[in-house]
Amino acid sequence: MSGNNQADIQEHIKVYLTIFGALAVLTILTVMASYLDVSSSEAIFLALTIATIKASLVAGYFMHLITEKQTIVWILILTFFFFLVLMLLPLITATDQTGV
Repeated sequence: MSGNNQADIQEHIKVYLTIFGALAVLTILTVMASYLDVSSSEAIFLALTIATIKASLVAGYFMHLITEKQTIVWILILTFFFFLVLMLLPLITATDQTGV
């Protein structure tokens, strides 16, 4: 193995350990947030925000999506858009039925 390849490997290991540390801190933050005295909707929003950040780190670095081609990124954005539409559809239906 040449010195250049060894340096690349060490750089990747450093990135992975940094992401692992960030995930550990976010997990501790999730546990700490569960002890906060907030309403259930605020707790759900906080938990989903932390989970989204953690999922983004895992998908981006451990699944190597951060270096993928632009086509993959646009497919993920489109998937997220349709996910939002499907999540908001019951809300739109409920407000339409109540006449709000």
